Amino acid sequence: MEKKITEVILCKYGELILKGTNRSTFEAQLLREVRRRAAFFGRFDVHANQSTVYVEPENEESADRIDELYAQLKKVFGFVALCKAAVSEKTLEAILETAKAYLPAKLAGVKTFKCEAKRSDKRFPLSSPELAGEAGGAILEAMPHLTVNLTEPDVVVKIEVREQYAYIHAGQDKGAGGMPIGSAGKGMLLLSGGIDSPVAGWRMMRRGMTVECVHFESFPYTSEAAREKVFELAAELAEFCGKIKVHVISLTHIQESLRDRCEEDYFTLLLRRFMMKLASRSAEENGCPALITGESLGQVASQTLKAMVVTEDAADRPVFRPLIGMDKEEIVVNAREIGTFDTSILPYDDCCTVFTPRHPRTQPELEKVLREEGRVDVDALLEEAWGTRHCVVIEQQI
Repeated sequence: MEKKITEVILCKYGELILKGTNRSTFEAQLLREVRRRAAFFGRFDVHANQSTVYVEPENEESADRIDELYAQLKKVFGFVALCKAAVSEKTLEAILETAKAYLPAKLAGVKTFKCEAKRSDKRFPLSSPELAGEAGGAILEAMPHLTVNLTEPDVVVKIEVREQYAYIHAGQDKGAGGMPIGSAGKGMLLLSGGIDSPVAGWRMMRRGMTVECVHFESFPYTSEAAREKVFELAAELAEFCGKIKVHVISLTHIQESLRDRCEEDYFTLLLRRFMMKLASRSAEENGCPALITGESLGQVASQTLKAMVVTEDAADRPVFRPLIGMDKEEIVVNAREIGTFDTSILPYDDCCTVFTPRHPRTQPELEKVLREEGRVDVDALLEEAWGTRHCVVIEQQI
């Protein structure tokens, strides 16, 4: 009778291993996120030991969905690597038997391999190199088409002898990295419909921050399709955090007032200052000590050093700019990796493209900007815009 193989998921910590006495707090956040995702796919035992989270199916139905869960866990911040592994008793005979039964399907189409072993349990009678040699020989016996390549193998087979069992796996996938979601406070992301701001939000999530969004619209100058595009971007970000709030605020009257009363060259700067003020107020109401933007130094006229100084003057809290030193190509690569690029380039205008000045100021002086701002009733416009706000909660779809 063919031996039944038990397969589990091993999720390896990243920089979480560097934490000291507060490590348990970060670990608890990580386990909560893994358990939340696992609950969609069945019953799984989730526990941590030796800088690894073990995800073990508790019944056949759950085992049948382990691949789906594995795809979800690759989006969990805090893991540097993940793999699916076969479980074996900690005897040489059992390890070799399990390897010969489990690996052929995993190495189908592979030409070369290398076998490595790690003996965390020093009571195991063979050293790590000895175990690797024995396992490598067994693999060659079971799969004679393979050859050993110690320098550039197609697959690295690993045998890990841990506290209770031995685990056998054929390669691992890169994890999302970073720190567990929810471990670094909250930030308010200014989410436009462009390429940059979703990437900025993702990068702050990756550092453990819970992100909420504020989106500014200018109906009828911007369309319902543009708003739905932003909600889709939020849904794509929710794949990494589970749930995200989008606070929508209308800037229509603000933009019309700036157009009618202020010098055109200052329009974008003045609009950005209104955004900062409203975003700050939204952040205060929702417990976010910082703002997040997708600005990259020098990318457009409103992102020169002087322009950012002028706009940040209107904020009442720190402004995080995780893309500040990245060029556009790097940002596009990141957007493709996280799955937001195709939505970002849909051809729907956002409020920043409404009444765009022909010759925007790139080296503004704050004093002159404030003088232009004084041409409108700032407080009244802010209150009117604040009254248009509403919140949409976007949940991850699994």
